[in-house]
Amino acid sequence: MSWPVTLLEQKIRRYEHKRWAAEPNRRSLPFTWGLEHIGGRENETDPRAFLRRFVEQTLASSDAWFACETPGDYELKAASDGAPWKGALEFMSAIRSPWTENNRVHARLFPARDSGAAVVVLPQWNADYQAHVDICRWLNRLGVTALRLSLPYHDKRAAPGHPRPDHIVGPNIGLTLQANRQAVCDARCCLRWLEMRGYGPLGILGASLGSCISCITASHEPLIRAAALLHVSSYFGDVVVNGLTTIHVWESMRPKVSEEEIRNYWAPISPIPYISKLRGTGQKLLAISGRYDPTFPDEFSSDFFAAARANEVDCKALRLPCGHYSLGEAPFKWVAGWRFGRFLQRALR
Repeated sequence: MSWPVTLLEQKIRRYEHKRWAAEPNRRSLPFTWGLEHIGGRENETDPRAFLRRFVEQTLASSDAWFACETPGDYELKAASDGAPWKGALEFMSAIRSPWTENNRVHARLFPARDSGAAVVVLPQWNADYQAHVDICRWLNRLGVTALRLSLPYHDKRAAPGHPRPDHIVGPNIGLTLQANRQAVCDARCCLRWLEMRGYGPLGILGASLGSCISCITASHEPLIRAAALLHVSSYFGDVVVNGLTTIHVWESMRPKVSEEEIRNYWAPISPIPYISKLRGTGQKLLAISGRYDPTFPDEFSSDFFAAARANEVDCKALRLPCGHYSLGEAPFKWVAGWRFGRFLQRALR
């Protein structure tokens, strides 16, 4: 049964489009296979056959693909006067990209008083340096320490000539795979640093792209007890093909690959293939979605919830009458913030 469009939905969708249209520096980059970033050759004679083999092997051995050595160069630097965080954590990423700026991981520590519980926080795609600082401070008020990770190609990790993080969601198939793998490994290394510093229990929180990375990390990292996922979807490729904020990415890819192909090629960086790994782990999930979300369409969020139920994952769902950008606006941000804050506070006791 289809429901009539309400005035609220119309208002939300207009707001979503307005916010999307106002984003600066958006550009369409040329399509490339990028197989050299995932162990192939730049001039591979049959890139489709290579990717089919790569996906099959990677999904079958994802524990090995997302494995990484614990860094030996962790460095916690004192924050400058007046900064809301107490220290800046840096180390070299376990996955090396062609850009040295991107290979240096940056995270900021927001310690809570008298509590061992800690959460790694992963912002959304195109997040600036200040994004999610308020979330970290909210978690502090609830007695939870936060370590806010800068995703690959974002803020201090930006590649020269790319003010937007084009390489973590872009028409370069292999580089997008490498960048998201790098993000998972960076998050795992942040969790290990927290454990080494005596923090625990540990959790993870991510929004949008950060939610996708957080879910994959939780599926492969036994240190995680709870994950809060703000915006959830099924397959990375589904979002790029159908989402509002990735129209310019798909425009470059559409003449070269089909929707079915890109769903398959980017399956290794999608949540759905790994949901079954959460069964029986004792990990708790809270997944928040927007019913009027044109970036992570509601049917893909529903697919995620269905997969969690089918695999008997302890996943609480919260579906709000909002969209992608509007989840960050009142009153939706207050509802979501209260729910994920209390969820993490209780799950990490």
